[in-house]
Amino acid sequence: MKKLLSILFLALLSCTASMAQCEVIDMVISEARQAVSNGNTTHAINLLQRAIDNQTIRDLNCSNYSRLAEEKRRIESRQQSSSSSSSSGSQSAGQNLTITVNGVTFTMVAVRGGTFQMGATSEQGNDADSDEKPAHRVTLSDYYIGHTEVTQALWQAVMGSNPSNFKGDNLPVEKVSWNDCQQFITRLNQLTGRKFRLPTEAEWEYAARGGSKSRGYKYAGSNDIGSVAWYVSNSGFKTHPVGQKQANELGLYDMAGNVWEWCQDWYDSGYYGKSPSTNPCNNTSASRRVRRGGCRSLNAGYCRVSYRSGYYPDDRDDDLGLRLAL
Repeated sequence: MKKLLSILFLALLSCTASMAQCEVIDMVISEARQAVSNGNTTHAINLLQRAIDNQTIRDLNCSNYSRLAEEKRRIESRQQSSSSSSSSGSQSAGQNLTITVNGVTFTMVAVRGGTFQMGATSEQGNDADSDEKPAHRVTLSDYYIGHTEVTQALWQAVMGSNPSNFKGDNLPVEKVSWNDCQQFITRLNQLTGRKFRLPTEAEWEYAARGGSKSRGYKYAGSNDIGSVAWYVSNSGFKTHPVGQKQANELGLYDMAGNVWEWCQDWYDSGYYGKSPSTNPCNNTSASRRVRRGGCRSLNAGYCRVSYRSGYYPDDRDDDLGLRLAL
């Protein structure tokens, strides 16, 4: 569906006199409705907004142009009850939240808490490193996590700038340090009145494994890395628009590959031997923060659901981004 939406939008920019040009507006609305029916509300709203803002479409002076804004308002209205749900602390799993900030819409996926085995579980085989051991039981409360990695469009809408090396509204933001992410989250919370944050390492891994719907995959959503991740063998050494690969069991995209994702915890290679069993988060100060998920320039081993890595909180790379939690 996302590829169809991208192809359609490109067609809007290059529509020719050989077609009834105003019909492209009806095509956009039709595709947006189909996206909503498939659960891709964020993409539907963003598609409509891009069409509304596009000068080529405006210049057509079509009588049905106003329908784009009407359809966008209709879809946003249907999501309003979800968007206004409480965002404080530990939350009860319910409907996904669709939130719009300065014209950019994104989705937070409801994750029902539960108990899982974290770390070097059997499907990881001999690939598991020493800091993934021992595998241990962890229990988490309900929470929300980003449907995708934070995009450049959202970062720009919140911060007014875009630090990324690879430019594109629907590409993941990168070249952001852990400290930069805290500034972004502070501003986002001021704009929305919510309490966004980075996921804890345990929350990240539980979500990557598919939460209570987990099928025990080695990577987030599959044992076939190429179907779920942009990594060294298929990325062309660049980032790719979010949501193009197969989603995992929770409907989350790109939890393997594309860009590394910062977590809240300080990194400790021996933490698994001493971590709490309920809602763990390593708050003991160290030199590095946790990052998870691997990236576009590394091999499959780094993209496993249990792979751990630490990085200095003031460092920035063009393969390092974030995903929100709530």
